[in-house]
Amino acid sequence: MTLDVNSAKLLHKALTATGDELLVLLEQAPLDVVQAALKNPALGESHLLLLLKRPDLGEDHLRGICRLEMVESSHTLKVAIARHPGTPAHQLLAILPHLYLFELLNFCYIPGITPDQKLAAERNIIQRLPVTPLGNKLTLARRATSTVLESLLKEGDPRIVEICLTNPRLKEGTVFQFLRSAAAKAETISQVARSPRWQNRPNLREAILTNPRTPLVWFTLWLPGMGRGELKRLIASTRLTPLQKKAVEERLKKV
Repeated sequence: MTLDVNSAKLLHKALTATGDELLVLLEQAPLDVVQAALKNPALGESHLLLLLKRPDLGEDHLRGICRLEMVESSHTLKVAIARHPGTPAHQLLAILPHLYLFELLNFCYIPGITPDQKLAAERNIIQRLPVTPLGNKLTLARRATSTVLESLLKEGDPRIVEICLTNPRLKEGTVFQFLRSAAAKAETISQVARSPRWQNRPNLREAILTNPRTPLVWFTLWLPGMGRGELKRLIASTRLTPLQKKAVEERLKKV
């Protein structure tokens, strides 16, 4: 009976407490008391921010918070809700478009984030790339996830490509796809070919030497180090320009 009385008192306090009293209550109150506190007219942004630090909040509590009118007008609350591990998927998808570009990027690196949540954030970033200023794209190139890097490379801007190539999250398969795409031009192909990290990878060398836009200088530099079998495979490519093919043929005559 004593427990019931105490519970009733806590629920009443959750509905009527003001200011600092409500802050103290929300920090450690049982979850049923938290649910009641969401109806307290004194509830403010500071109370919700404190509450959103609690990892034990369930989906029902987070749905209740998302329905509050103050959330609609508070960017800070939207960020806190997005970062909470218990936020339901549909609520998260509704909030992500409201986050700033680099808030989305930081969201991708939150420990414990699910693959679906990360993918949703990455898609939001990628959708914004066409209207993202160059300076922000350069920062993204340094810090972005592998999925975002793939989209940045597709833009083919040499200033962006140069930085992407140094990002430790960039994957060899992504570079290979870029080299085989129409986005790769002579300048950006040469950037890959000069890169200490990428220049000696066999698959990438092959992609470079079978790209019709690859400058002849790379044939001059690399063909002498290739064996007869490699040269024959190279000359069999239908992508070589007449000048590139001639360079390979001349080298074949010398081995």
